[in-house]
Amino acid sequence: QVQVVESGGGSVQVGESLTLSCSASGGPHYTNCMGWFRQAPGQEREKVATTYTGGLNKWYSESVKGRFTISQERRRSTIYLQMNSLKLEDTAIYYCAADPAIASGSQCSTALGLGRTYWGQGTQVTVSS
Repeated sequence: QVQVVESGGGSVQVGESLTLSCSASGGPHYTNCMGWFRQAPGQEREKVATTYTGGLNKWYSESVKGRFTISQERRRSTIYLQMNSLKLEDTAIYYCAADPAIASGSQCSTALGLGRTYWGQGTQVTVSS
């Protein structure tokens, strides 16, 4: 059983930055495919960014491209989401996801969040004006 734990959420103002952290434990030595999702009140969960094999393959949603950066510690199941130039619409609960079974970069960006994905409990990010 894989345990996923996020941290780093909080309240910031428009234009400020925030970094989220996530660690996965209990699975294989190194979880290749991990990523971030978010869910705003009354909306469906949205995939934000994914990383495969230590950052060799990264994917971003159009809504955060150029502002958010996902990174992964080399050979560790720990990822970060650096969020810059935050907007009001970035307000949401952010969830970390991990899937040790995914075996390719392209599959990571498309399949993470489906099947046997393991989820963290979520961390709140609130952006105010």
